[in-house]
Amino acid sequence: MLSRAPAVARSLSLAALFAVGPAAALQFPLPPPGEDIIGQVQVITAKYEDTFADLGVANDLGQSEMVAANPGVDAWLPGAGTQVILPTRFILPPGPREGIVINLAEYRLYYFPKGENVVYTYPLGIGREGWGSPVSSTTITAKTPNPTWTPPASIRAEHAADGDILPAVVPAGPNNPLGPFKFSLGVPGYLIHGSNKKYGIGMRVSHGCFRMLNNNVLELSKLVPVGTKVRILNEPYKFGVSGGKVYLEAHTPLDDSGNPSVVDKHTAVINALLKREDLTNSVSLDWEVVRDVVAAEDGLPVEIAEPGSVMANTVPVVQ
Repeated sequence: MLSRAPAVARSLSLAALFAVGPAAALQFPLPPPGEDIIGQVQVITAKYEDTFADLGVANDLGQSEMVAANPGVDAWLPGAGTQVILPTRFILPPGPREGIVINLAEYRLYYFPKGENVVYTYPLGIGREGWGSPVSSTTITAKTPNPTWTPPASIRAEHAADGDILPAVVPAGPNNPLGPFKFSLGVPGYLIHGSNKKYGIGMRVSHGCFRMLNNNVLELSKLVPVGTKVRILNEPYKFGVSGGKVYLEAHTPLDDSGNPSVVDKHTAVINALLKREDLTNSVSLDWEVVRDVVAAEDGLPVEIAEPGSVMANTVPVVQ
């Protein structure tokens, strides 16, 4: 039986634990066939002036995932000497490893360049309540450097109600909320773009578009051609295999519009497992550990089973 220690402690025991400075863009070699996990959990010692927002920007992590991985730590004043977890270990999202894959539940984008054995991953800001980001399959239809912004009437009215009168067209520059670059999507009205508010990345802050840190969107602009496939998912529970062991990564569920969900978490995690046909009939899960991981929602991959034996304590699927 697996240890039932807190999820964070279990996760750190499974990954390299070491102090790091600011990271470059998160680029990893693809794992071999049959494997699903990239990266390593890291820990840094906070300085007096550090905040989660600053540490996230420096390490390509969003605010929500920093908060989830560090329960009980003050996001705006962790305090000098505090050990802060950087959740830079990920189970790759389900489905084909091609093009761009966005997972709303983890506020994160993955890019699998064609013909290369690597994956890039970046934090995202997604649609806030009432302006949910869509779940769909689409493509990149255009790339625009230094975009202008023509705010829709609904957004102009929203700002006007708060006493902020927007111009009909916002020119390119530091005050443009689209940042230095935008990707147009085949879903009308939605974009992947930079931002003039870097501390909103990794949160539900946009009007449905996908916001990136400006250095990240500029890097992505050099990598991604027009016509690239884009899959937008909403998968709070990801199962993966690494080194012959099975892991679960859990995030707070969102509904299909990007709003907090009241989904039956037990049913949702079982249905996520059933999508992994390679696991459903070949592993014995420790359901007590699974429940701990789902309750923690800390975004850290945690060992929950070892493959190779018939599944024990099978739980029936509730439709």
